[in-house]
Amino acid sequence: MYRTKYNGTLREANVGERVQLVGWVSKKRNFGQLCFIDLRDTTGICQLVFDEQIAPEVKDVRNEYVIQVEGVVEKRKDPNPAMPTGAIEVLVDKVNIINTAKTTPLIIADETDALEDTRMEYRYLDLRRPIMQQRLKTRHAVSRSLRDYLDNHGFLEVETPMLGKSTPEGARDYLVPSRVHPGSFYALPQSPQLYKQLLMIAGLDKYYQFARCFRDEDLRADRQTDFTQVDIETSFLSEQEIMDFTEEMLCKTMREVKGIEVERPFLKLTWDEAMNKYGSDKPDNRFGMVFEDLTEQCKGIEFPVFQSAETIKGFLADDFHASNKEVKKLTDLVKKNGGKGLVVFKMQDGVLSGPARKFFSDDDEKALIATMGAKDGDTIFIVADTWRKACTALGALRSEIARQKGLKKNDEFSFLWVVDFPMFEWSEEEGRYVSEHHPFTMPKTEDLPLLDTDPSKVKTNAYDIILNGYELGGGSMRIYDNDLQKKIFKILGLSDEDIQNKFGFFVDAFQYGTPPHGGLALGFDRVAMILAETDSIRDVIAFPKNAAAKCPMSKAPTPVDPKQLDELHIAVTEKE
Repeated sequence: MYRTKYNGTLREANVGERVQLVGWVSKKRNFGQLCFIDLRDTTGICQLVFDEQIAPEVKDVRNEYVIQVEGVVEKRKDPNPAMPTGAIEVLVDKVNIINTAKTTPLIIADETDALEDTRMEYRYLDLRRPIMQQRLKTRHAVSRSLRDYLDNHGFLEVETPMLGKSTPEGARDYLVPSRVHPGSFYALPQSPQLYKQLLMIAGLDKYYQFARCFRDEDLRADRQTDFTQVDIETSFLSEQEIMDFTEEMLCKTMREVKGIEVERPFLKLTWDEAMNKYGSDKPDNRFGMVFEDLTEQCKGIEFPVFQSAETIKGFLADDFHASNKEVKKLTDLVKKNGGKGLVVFKMQDGVLSGPARKFFSDDDEKALIATMGAKDGDTIFIVADTWRKACTALGALRSEIARQKGLKKNDEFSFLWVVDFPMFEWSEEEGRYVSEHHPFTMPKTEDLPLLDTDPSKVKTNAYDIILNGYELGGGSMRIYDNDLQKKIFKILGLSDEDIQNKFGFFVDAFQYGTPPHGGLALGFDRVAMILAETDSIRDVIAFPKNAAAKCPMSKAPTPVDPKQLDELHIAVTEKE
């Protein structure tokens, strides 16, 4: 037997008990005839005391040695209230050094000085840090809570294939060559979208899966090449019913994992409202800085930037001062997000200052101050452009200002829905319409005639669940009519041959009695990230990829043996 107790579970009630403990040496301190060791396991740390008779046996022990000890739990003379086990210590009379350890390349503690690449290269050491283990425990608690809800509400967990057909779903596919079918490839699933709809055609009624998904796209703090989504699909439920059970499920998880009661129903914004007020389809409403539409008010001002713009929008940052150097950085951010530029006014002594002030009359200035509710010390930010670019650029600026002002608090949680998304977005790069969500989303019934006249105005029965400015997940009611599905494919530029080659098995299934159905998918890693109160999705994934889509620990991806390529009938050539 290695242990009779876990280190972090010992309390004053255990005083007098004889225990066996194992773990890693977190810290060692020598004080004359006494030696103290903090012993760490997955439950926490407890202090060990070695008196002069046994202290020589651990004189060479260093941090991260694995040891086993036996001794009696005693009450500490100097309790440490910062430690859960701070009221006790264990007086050791037997010790066994199980394994030694080299000096680690990073500090094994909540606070470490290691860079992220070092942490990821030695991930097995990084995961020893208590804060990292706690994050994975939070992830587990979220998983358990969600599964419990779905299991108890009639949902059936079904696994769908990892190796499937390559279909256009937005991102690039990860392809897997077939050895037995030379020149042909499987694709790893971007999502189980087609399969879960086929399960509804199969009559399964309520499905869920913690699905592994793969997308070959650029990475960021809340995105990975391979990730997990809680995939859910139902038949014969309305959009509101799906939203209701999603709220109920998330409220249960918040209560069980965070001890927080979340009010229902969640705030609901249309896509147009979200863009107009916050400049984002995943708005963070934990703070203000809501946009004002200044188009009519400013259109007549003889300022070329305003006169040539379709839309003029602005917001006020109260008690916020930015130097000229900082304004330049903010302007660069606006341009990076599609805006032409940034107009900035600073309020001091009851008047506005800024390069654009010369174009404003005194009445114009007073009107802008009144509209924005400006007072001394405030700053007004304005972007003038096309409607979508103005909204998006100003939205990115709002998010950055909130970050600088410390308004994004990890221990505050605000849910909302964004609904009524556009069906299509025009891609200048491709010269065609592309799906705002995916091509299986049901258009609103009243907008069906617009498919023939102006597809850009078609809205959908789609809904995204948002938490703290992150898209936790998205869903929609699905198309279940074969002719309508083919029409959507045609608008997206697919020929009859394309439809048959890419989606033939899917549209064929629609001919055999397809029920009305819909669902959603939650980004499980993002849910875990937010509830673990961290800003990086990598903190809640055991072995993540870095921003370059590489694993610093295993060095994947790496070249493979030429023999493996030969078996797959693949030749690697130098790119010219």
